[in-house]
Amino acid sequence: MSSPAVAVKAPSARTVAHKFGGTSVADAERYRHVAQLLLAREEAVQVAVVSAMKGVTDALIDLARAAAAAPAGDAAAPAWRERWHELRARHRGAAVSLLGEHAGGAVEWLDQRFEELAQVLDAVGVIGSLPEEVLQRVQGLGEVYSARLLGEHLRALGEDCAVLDARDVLVVSHGELGVDVDWERSRQRLRDWRQANPQKRVVVTGFVARDPQDRITTLGRNGSDYSGAIFAALFDADELHIWTDVDGVLSADPRVVPEAVQLESLSYDEACELAYFGAKVVHPQTMSPAIERGLPIIIRNTFQPDHPGTRITAERDLSGPVKGLTLSPNLSLVNLEGTGLIGVPGTAERVFAALRNSKVSVVMISQGSSEHSICCVVKQEDAARAQASLVNAFAHELAAGQVQRVQHVPGISVLAAVGDGMAGQPGVAARLFESLGRAQVNIRAIAQGSSERNISVAIDSDQATLALRAAHAGFYLSPQTFAVGVIGPGNVGAALLDQLLAARGGLLERANLDLRLRAIASRGRQLLEPRGIEDDWRGRFAAATDKVDLDRFAAHLLDSHLPHVVIVDCSASPEVAGRYPQWLAAGIHVVTPNKQAGAGPLARYEAIREAAAASGARFRYEATVGAGLPVISTLRDLLDTGDAVTSIEGIFSGTLAWLFNKYDGQAPFSQLVTEARGLGYTEPDPRDDLSGTDVARKLVILAREAGRKLSLDDVQVESLVPESLRQASVDDFMARLPEVDAAFDARLKAARAAGKVLRYVARLDAEGRASVGLVELPEEHAFANLRLTDNIVQFTTRRYCANPLIVQGPGAGPEVTAAGVFADVLRIAAGRGARL
Repeated sequence: MSSPAVAVKAPSARTVAHKFGGTSVADAERYRHVAQLLLAREEAVQVAVVSAMKGVTDALIDLARAAAAAPAGDAAAPAWRERWHELRARHRGAAVSLLGEHAGGAVEWLDQRFEELAQVLDAVGVIGSLPEEVLQRVQGLGEVYSARLLGEHLRALGEDCAVLDARDVLVVSHGELGVDVDWERSRQRLRDWRQANPQKRVVVTGFVARDPQDRITTLGRNGSDYSGAIFAALFDADELHIWTDVDGVLSADPRVVPEAVQLESLSYDEACELAYFGAKVVHPQTMSPAIERGLPIIIRNTFQPDHPGTRITAERDLSGPVKGLTLSPNLSLVNLEGTGLIGVPGTAERVFAALRNSKVSVVMISQGSSEHSICCVVKQEDAARAQASLVNAFAHELAAGQVQRVQHVPGISVLAAVGDGMAGQPGVAARLFESLGRAQVNIRAIAQGSSERNISVAIDSDQATLALRAAHAGFYLSPQTFAVGVIGPGNVGAALLDQLLAARGGLLERANLDLRLRAIASRGRQLLEPRGIEDDWRGRFAAATDKVDLDRFAAHLLDSHLPHVVIVDCSASPEVAGRYPQWLAAGIHVVTPNKQAGAGPLARYEAIREAAAASGARFRYEATVGAGLPVISTLRDLLDTGDAVTSIEGIFSGTLAWLFNKYDGQAPFSQLVTEARGLGYTEPDPRDDLSGTDVARKLVILAREAGRKLSLDDVQVESLVPESLRQASVDDFMARLPEVDAAFDARLKAARAAGKVLRYVARLDAEGRASVGLVELPEEHAFANLRLTDNIVQFTTRRYCANPLIVQGPGAGPEVTAAGVFADVLRIAAGRGARL
């Protein structure tokens, strides 16, 4: 009986080059992984260019420098010997682990190479210096060892594999613009080599080459990736796969922006721009052979080989304006400024000539159209030399006063937004600047090329993380993210925390809004959580041991470097309200149902408004009047659309509304107060409701919103608590409360005799007079026919004069008040760019 047929995958007709970095071949286990990855791919010709094992190149350089620094004539073993032994042992160990019983030949070969290295190091020690030619020879040996190990392993697995020492083929020269490949000589040498080594699998040493005089050299830093592209071109490959330790190119550095997304594709131009400004992507020099030949480059993850990675080609995807954002740190700004520069030809030429002569590379330039100044961003280590060179170049103009100064500003980072889709699309720069402005990031200089593929801004380095996160969210590459702190986890605060955590997932999915609860504080303690609080806030807060410190509380939220910070104050504390101006000035949004700010001292209120106006941070307090009712927002809409308020009247206390809706004479007033207290409608001390002070505060808040400079002392308040009961204990007050029944009964009978009802009403008239007290109203009045605990406010305005505008509904309770506070948070988020 014949065996079943086995399907054999036909080999691809393509030639594919693969480049593996040091993390991909860090040890024997990683070599095995790379070998299996290569063997799983069916390719007509497969070229694998390898780096040295992770850390080996630096170790070789250190060895050479240590040998050159060894004391002459020292009879003891030189200091570099121990590190040489460690490095040889690492490679021998990898060979034995990788090859097992087949390791003998590889170990012998490694021993010979390391003995040759020791002889070179001995010679360096004798001459007491490290010639560049010797350093070039030594620092590239790691790739030679690495290629041999991978090749031997593939052979041990039964593969017919050739190992190509790039020093036998690749010829390069070094110029001012970097490495220049002698393509003709290199191709001829490769043709000769391939005649003797026609295998389909070839392992190539990266990084190393020879110069035109046939001396060993290297391709410099990032040279291993470059050699991958060079050999992809020399082998006429159809694709180049660069294997690293990430899934591809990300929209931002994930260490700074954890929400960074992986990019499926990039154009060569986009990749070059991102790489120039420091993104973890293939080096621009690496792409030059690929760009010239239209060779696709795919950035892949060795540790996730099934992930498609990022494909870099000549094709352009214009679907979104910005593909990625990068930060370049450790820079300085050098600014040349003077009235004598205006209209003078050749100033820029003199600036760049001076910097070139001082061997200073310019990262970014910016010049105002007035020509009054020209600034350059340079590397931090070059800044002093750059400043000195410009002072020297413009010495005459400085002495004559035509140039006022050559300024050096350290601590600069450059944020770059990159994308082919930016070209010709209006509003991209506006969105970038708006995002940075909202995050309180100051821009020092701006540059945009005529290709419109890149907008770069110079910013202070201490704002760099904040800027990157804000811009990333501003272009919808990540959610609009808020660091949230809640003060006062009592009834309203607890309800808010429950609502916030319950809604967080849906807001992230639907509105691209990420509300991260990072801090909770009460009167006695606080919980500061760097990673955010996502569940069981009660248990975690109960276990908190930190004493409350509002300075640390605010600093903790700001230290998150998230684009936006909001503090929600659910306390009733005047001390907390006193912090609002400094929080707002620092760019922290403040949301509160705490009436101490809106109705407190007028000077503090004005300081709060001024701080918010200066910083752009938002101060929202809808829930201070009417809980979740849209009272303040309705008033603001009236005023913003040009209406004029004539008067405001309202019932602002759910407790007092209930009492006088129920008070019909069948039960004494004191009995209703006791009943309301039992139902939880009143404060623990009912006098807090009956005094009318809370209603007066709400009237002050509305009056100030309407433009009146009113203080609590300006409100005429009728307290329903007799003078004789105001100083008593709560128990004494409740026991003696029947003393008021006769007076209230008399007022009720008088109102009924006139066909009216009693209601506790707040009023602001056209002259600005404010009063709060018990009034008689006609039975047909809107205030006479409320649901038991409803609040109601009536706005009489120029537009709404014959028929006033009324807002009515539940005006008390933790859930509705918390919902009003939450709505304010979402209004701020919508204004900051969330898609609500």
